[in-house]
Amino acid sequence: MTSIAFQQEVVLNNRAAGRIIGCSIFVILMTIGAYVRVPLFFTPVPMTLQTFFVLLSGAVLGKRFGALSQAAYVSLGAFGLPIFQGYGYGVAHIFGPTGGYLLGFIPASYIVGYLLKDSGHDHGLSRIFFTMITGLAVIYLFGVAWLKLLLGASLSASLILGLYPFMPGEILKVIAASHIYKGLRNRL
Repeated sequence: MTSIAFQQEVVLNNRAAGRIIGCSIFVILMTIGAYVRVPLFFTPVPMTLQTFFVLLSGAVLGKRFGALSQAAYVSLGAFGLPIFQGYGYGVAHIFGPTGGYLLGFIPASYIVGYLLKDSGHDHGLSRIFFTMITGLAVIYLFGVAWLKLLLGASLSASLILGLYPFMPGEILKVIAASHIYKGLRNRL
């Protein structure tokens, strides 16, 4: 094997290892984000830090590996690890009130990764912010739709239970995630 071929193989192996480590780190961060929760008395959906890490996973890891990290998180929880909010686990948790949000994590991370990391452009803070708002909208689209279906509630009731109370905190998380990604982007 030539020296150049060997160096290319080492770089590819290091890149693959880095992506696996990155996915693993975001599974751990999602778990921590799930454990940081504030239950609200009027809704079955608590506030957590998970959306913050979903948005960062797509931005940092890109569309494929961001979505893979979220799919791994949801799968591990579905298969029995107590990593969902409230130390929840199992497939039944996915069919509970927060299941739509959990499933929305995967496409949200993909979309953020596609629009930021994989587009090849150097984005300003406002573009990063609006891209992350788009990812957040995907999470809430899945979450509120599932909540409406599960509870048989009207759209306005579903929005009151699953969207409106969370928006001030979500905007703060998007601002923080945007600034963190902008600061990390050149180091990645």
